[in-house]
Amino acid sequence: MAAEEKKGRRTRLDDIATRCGVSISTVSRALAGEKGVRPEIRKLVLETASAVSYALPASVAGKKVMLVASGAAMIDYVRNQFTLYVLEGLNARAAALGIEVAMRPVADKGDEARVVAEMRDDPSFGGMLILTVDDEDMLAAAASLGKPVVLVNSDDPYMRLSSVTPCNRSAAFIAAERLIKAGHQRILFMLRPGRRTIERRLEGWRDALQHHGLTADADLVLEVDDWLPELGAEAVTRVIREKGLTFTAILTAGDSLANGAVRGLQAMGYAVPQDISVMGIDDLPQSAFLNPPLSTVHIPMRELGATALDLLRDMMLGLAAPRRRVELACHLVERGSVAAVRRVHAVTEGR
Repeated sequence: MAAEEKKGRRTRLDDIATRCGVSISTVSRALAGEKGVRPEIRKLVLETASAVSYALPASVAGKKVMLVASGAAMIDYVRNQFTLYVLEGLNARAAALGIEVAMRPVADKGDEARVVAEMRDDPSFGGMLILTVDDEDMLAAAASLGKPVVLVNSDDPYMRLSSVTPCNRSAAFIAAERLIKAGHQRILFMLRPGRRTIERRLEGWRDALQHHGLTADADLVLEVDDWLPELGAEAVTRVIREKGLTFTAILTAGDSLANGAVRGLQAMGYAVPQDISVMGIDDLPQSAFLNPPLSTVHIPMRELGATALDLLRDMMLGLAAPRRRVELACHLVERGSVAAVRRVHAVTEGR
């Protein structure tokens, strides 16, 4: 389709939405024959589309979508459930749209090559979702497929592919700013590095400190090799024993590490939040049952999956050009692991 035709199609969608007094997304769902649109609205949209000579798109019902999940996503599915909730949202949306989702786990380069070849050669697949994949070779191969592709919980630095992620940078900014407003100036940031999404969270921590005139010292960044709580506990214990208590709060790039940080502090005799405040990011359900319950930033996990499939559907219908990066807003969840900093907070050598 020529660029002029795509622009015209988008303009007519805007026009239909304006004439009907509804949103563009409602127009899109009504034209695609999806559930959740009142019959009178659907009738009005179809009549208006006909009046402006809009070429009605075919329904995506009955179409197949390939979901490619990385090894990291599958490990998380079993361990922390972030991926579980993303898939719940995606599958619920697929059922509403009448789309079949076929999952393809990938663990190595060979798997990636096989799924790309299957996607390219099988005409029954109308589009591809790629979950938690940063590998450049995979992204480049997906971009050359000639079929719609959406990255889920990842992004393409070159914008060859559309993507849906939480707003990781602002999520970490929100969390760090909550601690700063409670009087904390030395905030340890713990993460497992390696993914762009986590790098955005590190940037958000730095943003908040710099915004408030604080220094994001390198010794306040604590890296671990995995997201396991026990590794978080070991890392906190080690840094306190080696350097003393040089911080008053800990922000982690994921709730599982925050869980471990709390355990490590308590094992050393520190009280959370009376001695040290701890904040996570994700809002995994189990975080509400920790002792104390974990303050965190809620990531809209189910909405990530649903939104990614909506975007892919629009691309399959020719309704989503140019490529786009969609970020979903996150919000603070106040529980019991954060308190105001003590006016006198001694730096110790551990207990």
